[in-house]
Amino acid sequence: MSSIRKVLFIFTSTDKTLTGKDTGWYLPEAAHPYYVLSPHFDIDFAAPKGSNPPLDPSSADLFKDDLKFLEDQTVMSKLANAKRLSDVKADNYDAIFYIGGHGPVIDLPEDPVNIKLASDFYRTGKLTTAVCHGPAALVNVVDACGKPIFAGRHATAFSNAEEEQVGKVKVSRRVCLAAS
Repeated sequence: MSSIRKVLFIFTSTDKTLTGKDTGWYLPEAAHPYYVLSPHFDIDFAAPKGSNPPLDPSSADLFKDDLKFLEDQTVMSKLANAKRLSDVKADNYDAIFYIGGHGPVIDLPEDPVNIKLASDFYRTGKLTTAVCHGPAALVNVVDACGKPIFAGRHATAFSNAEEEQVGKVKVSRRVCLAAS
């Protein structure tokens, strides 16, 4: 493996909610971590279906300052050439990071390739991270003993109460966590 540390950003491939509204990954939840990490790490993008993972258009409308991310030539290339999850090996990365949005709540929690990949990261002690709705991608991930990685742990994510406050409970398969 290269001496340059590598991080894998995981995006959704879902572009519609369960009610048929446009969705995808959430712009600032990719842009902000990317610009913090990219000077220090080599970052690859991946999604279940590979290239051009769908952006939640509402996030572009709400976060105009982050549109520069979509205009960045390096980012454009990474999105256009995003790897299929089935082509990714945990051994090639030091950390995995799940981008939020309602899309990841729909496709990633039940995706067997995603579950295996995230379990491989977790079982080898690599950083297995997510933001906002991203932890939904990890709800079926298990440790070496087959126990859910969230069992007996506290985690943060967009909560059921927050979903209710923004009127989004019906748009996705599951909500992440109960507020405590």
